[in-house]
Amino acid sequence: MEYRQLGSSGLRVPALSFGTGTFGGQGPLFSAWGTSDVAEARRLVDLCLEAGVTLFDTADVYSNGASEEILGAAIRDRRDSVLISTKTGLPMGEGPQDWGASRARLIRAVEDALRRLGTDYIDLLQLHAFDASTPAEEVMGTLDQLIAAGKIRYAGVSNYPGWQIMKAQAIADRHGWPRLVAHQVYYSLIGRAYEAELMPLAADQGLGALVWSPLGWGRLTGKIGRDRPVPAGSRLHETAQFAPPVETEQLYRVVDALETVAAETGKTVPQVAINWLLQRPTVSSVIIGARNEEQLRDNLGAVGWSLTPEQVAALDAASDVLPPYPHTPYRQQEGFARLNPPLV
Repeated sequence: MEYRQLGSSGLRVPALSFGTGTFGGQGPLFSAWGTSDVAEARRLVDLCLEAGVTLFDTADVYSNGASEEILGAAIRDRRDSVLISTKTGLPMGEGPQDWGASRARLIRAVEDALRRLGTDYIDLLQLHAFDASTPAEEVMGTLDQLIAAGKIRYAGVSNYPGWQIMKAQAIADRHGWPRLVAHQVYYSLIGRAYEAELMPLAADQGLGALVWSPLGWGRLTGKIGRDRPVPAGSRLHETAQFAPPVETEQLYRVVDALETVAAETGKTVPQVAINWLLQRPTVSSVIIGARNEEQLRDNLGAVGWSLTPEQVAALDAASDVLPPYPHTPYRQQEGFARLNPPLV
């Protein structure tokens, strides 16, 4: 397993990490993702550690805390061998203090997460969504306090707009507080919006990307194609309303290219899709998920080899779409493009 720096921090993370949204299986969304109990979770963790996958990502909102509890049980007696990333901020109840990133909410959320995980520190805490009702100075000050208390080691965000990240970094610099070091983002061959603004921001500000849903919400598993509709057992039947959108023709175009490269390499479609992400700028770790050992073993096969430049170019071309304004003219007009050469 390759290990990479998490952004500009000193924390080294594996190129692949494991997402535990499949642990617990409570509620309409997470039960469709997976229903791993402690015994199955422990086996999946065992396989990850054997492969060098030491970073495990969860969130308090995953199955209403059950994911954190099951992960904590699965890593018991080997806490020093793993890195734990968890997220908070989304609603955990109907009360006024049950959501957001206020000082009161963050402190209580971290205490609750520590209890559920059965640990006394979290390696990486990420704010799960931008909270427009809490001043950024309050948020960053609270993260500084939690780091100083040893309850979290590093802080990041997830699904944040670029301008709010820059505001948070500026406040941290002004006060001498720790900066954000990670941004957990949606990024896949059928979802490349990250590249337009958030990727250059990450390169400039030292934010490592932790990629969620690298297979486009299960659409890039090789089971869906031009002549293959969504299979009966796919979670998309129950969760499509929550999924990042993609046009049907774009999906088929990408799947066609993936199948061609998979045939050339002898790899599976998911392995090719993940390997492509591992070669992108700013990506520190790609979060893989699995409902069973077979899926996990297949995803683990995405490392230890590399696509050729020609194969990368073919996948780039098949998945390319124009970004929204104001980024469009930088792709369409020579004068704009000369001023801002792309990272990729």
